[in-house]
Amino acid sequence: MPNPTSRHTRARRDKRRANWKIQLSSLSVCPDCQEPKFPHRVCMNCGTYNGKKILEVVEKE
Repeated sequence: MPNPTSRHTRARRDKRRANWKIQLSSLSVCPDCQEPKFPHRVCMNCGTYNGKKILEVVEKE
């Protein structure tokens, strides 16, 4: 099987890698406070996860 005889240019390499974009992960709704949150994470608004209080949230004045 033949091997390439010359290197590919940086432009050619970067064109191939152009589709590796950062995608926003999906958001779900907290069942307690109805605020958007990342799935499988503690809700930063009310501090609950899976129906249990995990964090004590301090409200700003």
